[in-house]
Amino acid sequence: MLTDINRETEWLGETIRLATESVENGGGPFGALIADSERVIAIGTNRVTANLDPSAHAEVTAIRAACAELGSFTLAGCVLVSSCEPCPMCLTTALWARVDRVLYAGDREDAARAGFDDRAFYELFEKPRSSWDVPVQKVSTVDGFTPFSAWLNHSERIEY
Repeated sequence: MLTDINRETEWLGETIRLATESVENGGGPFGALIADSERVIAIGTNRVTANLDPSAHAEVTAIRAACAELGSFTLAGCVLVSSCEPCPMCLTTALWARVDRVLYAGDREDAARAGFDDRAFYELFEKPRSSWDVPVQKVSTVDGFTPFSAWLNHSERIEY
């Protein structure tokens, strides 16, 4: 039986293989997988340019596929394994999916050397929104709580 470190090394190797294969197939150089203690549930590669979808990062595609495979929006009991440190979007998606752990091979410095500078986003989130180049602001001309009231009053809502 594989030890945890052997299994994790195998998973990381698989994400590197997926990322390299993704480049050869017109995708970006990122691969990811979702696994539980029994098996690899789903894989994903970067399909941003291939699908014209800025959210089609490897981690997000793996999370989407795993949720579909399990018929659940939660991945509690699972690990996200990525060929590279997840960007803020992917990390947040993993947190929303309730994965137990996140493992990665390359880091944000490696990604930056290849032209994928996620550091800009990490740094942006540390600054006040008023200093951002893209304005993000609340406009209070309508009641923004209306959808939340509907949610709270909906007897068949599924909590997450």
